[in-house]
Amino acid sequence: MPQGIYPPTEEMLNEPVDPELREAQAARLRAVWAEPPGWRYWSAVNNSEVGAWYSLTAFAFMLAAGVLALLMRVQLSVPENDFLSADRFNQFFTMHGSAMMFLFAVPMFEAISILLLPAFLGARDMPFPRLSAYGYWSFLIGGIFVLSSILFGVAPNSGWFMYPPLATEAEGPGSDIWLLGLSFIEVASIAAAVELIVGVIKCRPPGMRINLMPLYAWYVLVVGGMILFAFPPLIAGDFLFEMQRSFDWPFFDPERGGDPMLWQHLFWIFGHPEVYIIFLPSIAIAAMVIPTAARRPIVGYSWIVLSAVGTGFLSFGLWVHHMFTTGLPSMSLGFFSAASEAVVIPTGVQLFAFVATLLVGRVRMIQPMLWIAGAVAIFTAGGLTGIMVALAPFDWQVHDTYFIVAHLHYTLFGGMVFPIIGGVYYFYPFFAKKKMSDRLGKVSFWLTFTGFNICFMPMHLTGLQGMPRRVFTYPGDIGWDWLNMISTLGAFVTAAGILVFAWDLLRSKKDQPFTERNPWGGGTLEWAHDVPDLGWGARSVPYITSRYPLWDQPKLLERMDAGRFYIPDAPEGLRETVVTSAVDAVPQHVARITGPAWCTLWAAAFTGGAFIFPTFHMYPPAILCGVLAIATVIWWLWTSTAQVPEAPMKDAGLGLRLPTYVSGPRAPGWWGVFITMLGDATAYASLIFGVFFYWTARPDFPPDNATHADPAFAALAAALLGGSWAMTRIARGVNRQGDRRTARVLLGLAPVAALAGGAALVLAVWWPGLSPATHVYPATMWAIVVWTCAHIGVGAIMQLYCLAGSIFGKLTPRYDADLWNTTLFWHFLGVTCLISAAVIGLLPRVL
Repeated sequence: MPQGIYPPTEEMLNEPVDPELREAQAARLRAVWAEPPGWRYWSAVNNSEVGAWYSLTAFAFMLAAGVLALLMRVQLSVPENDFLSADRFNQFFTMHGSAMMFLFAVPMFEAISILLLPAFLGARDMPFPRLSAYGYWSFLIGGIFVLSSILFGVAPNSGWFMYPPLATEAEGPGSDIWLLGLSFIEVASIAAAVELIVGVIKCRPPGMRINLMPLYAWYVLVVGGMILFAFPPLIAGDFLFEMQRSFDWPFFDPERGGDPMLWQHLFWIFGHPEVYIIFLPSIAIAAMVIPTAARRPIVGYSWIVLSAVGTGFLSFGLWVHHMFTTGLPSMSLGFFSAASEAVVIPTGVQLFAFVATLLVGRVRMIQPMLWIAGAVAIFTAGGLTGIMVALAPFDWQVHDTYFIVAHLHYTLFGGMVFPIIGGVYYFYPFFAKKKMSDRLGKVSFWLTFTGFNICFMPMHLTGLQGMPRRVFTYPGDIGWDWLNMISTLGAFVTAAGILVFAWDLLRSKKDQPFTERNPWGGGTLEWAHDVPDLGWGARSVPYITSRYPLWDQPKLLERMDAGRFYIPDAPEGLRETVVTSAVDAVPQHVARITGPAWCTLWAAAFTGGAFIFPTFHMYPPAILCGVLAIATVIWWLWTSTAQVPEAPMKDAGLGLRLPTYVSGPRAPGWWGVFITMLGDATAYASLIFGVFFYWTARPDFPPDNATHADPAFAALAAALLGGSWAMTRIARGVNRQGDRRTARVLLGLAPVAALAGGAALVLAVWWPGLSPATHVYPATMWAIVVWTCAHIGVGAIMQLYCLAGSIFGKLTPRYDADLWNTTLFWHFLGVTCLISAAVIGLLPRVL
């Protein structure tokens, strides 16, 4: 437990720091946080490097998707054009939508958050730097794999939503490239979300209670939670989809009991929250820019937080908004239409709070505010058309027309692209310690704003005149030609504006002087950064008492620079940051965080191979890559996480001594496992949802006289797996009491029981002869078994890891974080196994 004085007194904070000591401390910190030299630079894991790589890569993917859009607009500029063939056009619109959604919109939020969040929180780095690096390399490999397919003519061509049966029956590897490549990227997105959520919960500076967090941190927390619950249903759907593509399991084949509507439900349970996953981070940027421009604190802080949470919550009740034309019952249409209208309320609260802040402040029209103003105008227009398509009768008329294309782009361009560019202009002095050009910024804005409206405003009329989306050409005698020509001209004007911004962003500024430290006069902690950058994030981790500490704590910068606050030194030569309690931000321990390493790149490469090789039905190398990925991750964890410290306590500064190692809910690693398993449980719940969906939607689920799983084997599996969970839990308790021998025996028996339980689960469906290719009922039972057994394998590896840790001294009665994390994983896995056994062994007989 922490020892000493907290919170610090004003007398303690006023004590001067010896200049020689201050220089010695700074020198040690510089050495510890130094950027790897030469080619080793690419082994860096700092949030500053990884966040910059991530942002620039996402921007490059956005430019590639924009080129595809321009080529499509050339094709549609005149009637009966043959610039692109039908198949190439289909590939282009599929990859344009997929790249914008999966390779730009969500990754850009995560990239900017990785780059900014530690600075907002006055932290040295994110809690799991190597996880951020692993996520980036996974994103890069997956993105290049998916996008490069367009160069070889094998890109997916069934739309970014991949509806079956069109996508399941598509020839060639295109659908598999989409499924497996983007599933790989989705894993990286979830990894980044876990990192960001834990960062907000556990790495706030001392004193920064949750009601003092910058609004950006609140939005990160909300959006991270949305990613955690929105992406897993799509991963579950991808799993079922690929089982059909690879092994002919008929989840979406009506002739064998399947139903394509299940894919639409799983996809849009992800797809509509993703719109708000894209929108809310942009609102977060506006929430940081507007108080600075108004030179006063934000109006309605608590209302904005509640509205952001409400928007995130309501967004999960809107997915049928995209399925109004699929023949759903009128009651369902009414409910989801009302929900689609209701989400306007919390969104409006946020926008009105921003307007109120500008009204009561003393506004300076700084360059970023131009983009924020443009974003509000465009997004409001998109929101108004959103209210229109939320009405089912109107949606029936415009569904799958260019009216929807216009609505989508007004919402996403106004709700994402404009605020992001404004945010880049605002935070560029923090990123690069230089300022971007005001003149080029204005040129870029007016080109982009004008071109966007010229391009997409006419599409409302094009859609109302009946032009369907996703058609590669059209006849010239029905009045669509002049509207399409205007839209094409507007698209090129928009592209010119984006290129001006790209030039301003990427041009060399070596002859330009460094900017002042706080060029906009902001009040939040990111503007306490060092100019030039020194790599350590914060010279000392501050004690915070205000939402705008640079405005309200006048000596804060001076004290941070002097090393007057927490962990101002690195005498052990290790990278560290302060971990605080989840609600009140009371210091709990000094976390040792990982430094540069190549293992993240290798782990991502091997993981990529495990996803990419099955695209071409090359299963042996895929299995080998999977094994190597697991081995690399184990080595990474063994050599760099939960290390036994040289001393149990450390002087953190200001008379406070903190533990150097904690286990359980006080540890960031425990929170990382807990949050990851929430996402995993959501994916599993999506599979179980599939069982009940088929039961309600299909009269032949299960078929008459169907063969069912063996209940005896299912019961045996439940008993063995429950026993494995119990042994893991008991092992944690007896190890903490000092009985290492009993703990080791239990940790040795637990994986044996787990693997035996997995085998019994397989026998429950294999022994009676359930054939997954004959009907969706046995296929669903097998899918649940495969999913559960994969997790059992992971659980057994974790148990063996803890056993090895106990034998070789990495896990002791005092230092047992690995065993806490493994037990937590098994809490979730135990529930999963019991549900799986009940669903395959008992539920079909009840149904």
